[in-house]
Amino acid sequence: MIRTALLVLVLLVTACGGDDAGPSPSPSQRELDDELRTELLAMKEQDQAERTGAVAEWNDQERTDRLAEIVDEHGWPGSDLVGADGASAAWVIAQHSDLDPEFQQRALELMRPAAEAGLADAGELAYLEDRVALNTGGEQVYGTQIACVDGVPEPAPLADPETVDERRAEAGLEPLDEYLATLNEACAAEAAASASATPQGGG
Repeated sequence: MIRTALLVLVLLVTACGGDDAGPSPSPSQRELDDELRTELLAMKEQDQAERTGAVAEWNDQERTDRLAEIVDEHGWPGSDLVGADGASAAWVIAQHSDLDPEFQQRALELMRPAAEAGLADAGELAYLEDRVALNTGGEQVYGTQIACVDGVPEPAPLADPETVDERRAEAGLEPLDEYLATLNEACAAEAAASASATPQGGG
């Protein structure tokens, strides 16, 4: 059985409160930080390039460490500080912080109030909710995390699948069946590539 993690983040979703938010000023006091936005966008570009096999200046852990420093200084970098694209870049880095589950959980807790305030994307938050749930031994609730199984996209363990589309709608995501349909071609191609790379037995 072929079962490999699908890089769903190439289909980016169209993704501070708490005592540990750091010395973050209120949204009304924050001004856009173009330098920080540019840095986050560069980190996201490295992240995506690395996932296509390219060599990046920093690896996932180094990007995670830098995002942790940013969070310590600013709280969650929402759209009020780094623009919508910068906030999305911060989410991508947090989404791939699997080597540091403690920070990934912290990022989730900080991103929730940012999303409630309209400073982070609700769909991206759903992806991070699912990622953290699976990385801590739980079940995802939005069905965003998918694996290819024998050439077919299949959600990772999902809580309450009967009502998943209601939750997805609340997060601004398409129905699960539609989402899976967008991944059919990628999974089929992955299965074909794996089959062609498998040595064939001979007489």
